[in-house]
Amino acid sequence: MSGSTLSELTTRARDIFRLVVEGYIANGQPVGSKTLAGSGGVNLSPASIRSVLQELQDAGLLAAPHTSAGRMPTEVGLRLFVDGIMQVAEPSAAERAQIERGVSAGGTIEQALAAATSALSELSAGAGVVMVPRREPRLMQISFVPLSPIRALAVLVAEDGAVENRIIDLPVQVMPSTLEQAGNYLTSRLAGRTLGEAVAGIRREIAEGHSALDSASADLVQRGLAVWSTDAAARPVLVVRGQANLLDEAALHDLERVRQLLDELESAEAIAGVLDAAREAQATRIFIGSENRLFSLSGSSVIASPWRDGEGRVVGVVGVIGPTRLNYARVVPMVDFTAQSLSKLIGQDGFSRK
Repeated sequence: MSGSTLSELTTRARDIFRLVVEGYIANGQPVGSKTLAGSGGVNLSPASIRSVLQELQDAGLLAAPHTSAGRMPTEVGLRLFVDGIMQVAEPSAAERAQIERGVSAGGTIEQALAAATSALSELSAGAGVVMVPRREPRLMQISFVPLSPIRALAVLVAEDGAVENRIIDLPVQVMPSTLEQAGNYLTSRLAGRTLGEAVAGIRREIAEGHSALDSASADLVQRGLAVWSTDAAARPVLVVRGQANLLDEAALHDLERVRQLLDELESAEAIAGVLDAAREAQATRIFIGSENRLFSLSGSSVIASPWRDGEGRVVGVVGVIGPTRLNYARVVPMVDFTAQSLSKLIGQDGFSRK
């Protein structure tokens, strides 16, 4: 057997693979042939099971850590399990009630999100994390004012009258007409929207050559977008709860991985980047191990889902971070339900703006 797709697995190989993954997720330990034979879920001898386990290992779906006779799923195996085998279990009434109590705790946005994140962390046995809604203003106008031959001032005016300025460097001297053209172009596309909503479309339009800008104006627009985007990313607002959940009994056997993960959780900007990857998703996203560069060293997974305001705009992301043996079937619908609950509450203007 070669490859790592479900169609290439025999029925018994698929059953054994599922049992190994579920066993590993349940206790964090490699699963051996004797355990599988004694579980009653496989009507094969230990020798036959070992043969199938070896086939699954050769296919890259399982690994044998250290000198253990047991097997555990690789990241490729976990991805195959999550995408093709896993059966999600909807949150129980008690779990839904606990999440809803957190979401509707009242107070400020940050207080409600902290309570919801704590509930999600307790239920998932991972670290709950949420990105607070970006307080990006609705924009009215952006303009560029020359300061020197190679510097300009980008002036952004919001609908509420707030004004912010940023200095940008220019590669060559830019004519005043170019500054004006770039400002008019951005204003026409940013007006009434947040910067985050408009950036992707503007960059795609320029990259595909669909804009009416000359090369100098296009470069200026790109530089203006870059300075605003970088500034926003440098100030992420996150709520993280439940780091202590990562220090379970299984983690004691892999303290270096846990130490690395806890270090990674200290980087608010980096975590915001991870969650940002889920902002435009229509459903819950799952990043397993090295699928996300931030958590590749610790071999951790992220389950994240966007939540929206009353007009359907994405305003934040909520999720769970933990070891790759997270109970995906249980945590994915929990994260999804939390995102839906937050969307419902903010859609009803249920947050205090104090």
